Amino acid sequence: MKHSSTPQTRRGRGPARRIGRSLALVLPVVMVLSGTLAVTRVNWTGNPTSDSVLTAADVSTAHRDSHGAVQAPQDVLRDELLTELQEKDPGVALTHLQAAVNGEPSLAKHCASIARALGRAAVRVYGPSRAQSYSRPVCDTSFASGVLAAHS
Repeated sequence: MKHSSTPQTRRGRGPARRIGRSLALVLPVVMVLSGTLAVTRVNWTGNPTSDSVLTAADVSTAHRDSHGAVQAPQDVLRDELLTELQEKDPGVALTHLQAAVNGEPSLAKHCASIARALGRAAVRVYGPSRAQSYSRPVCDTSFASGVLAAHS
């Protein structure tokens, strides 16, 4: 029986071996670049800026409330925006709500309830007519419906 000069097992590994080698070269480069980009987004000064926009990372990590219970990301976002509404104005809070939803699409299903909570809080802080003046189409018209519900 005559044997071929190339073993059978070598032919079957050709494409898989090429793909494996390509991945072995490309994956470390991709990982280094993504890590470098992530590091450039970190505020290394330690001083939070007053006009910083909430990012997805701000609301996607678990936070604990005063009783030690873990809060859901949407609850953390709502609490931060309610504080911002009182310290600044509803317009700033609505802008940051939109930015947070754009940055973390999983928060979109909670956007309407957060906007309604902001509307109700705006009525308590600013009164109904002034609160309504901040209304904009963030999460449809949920802020306006929160203002209306608190005023009614």
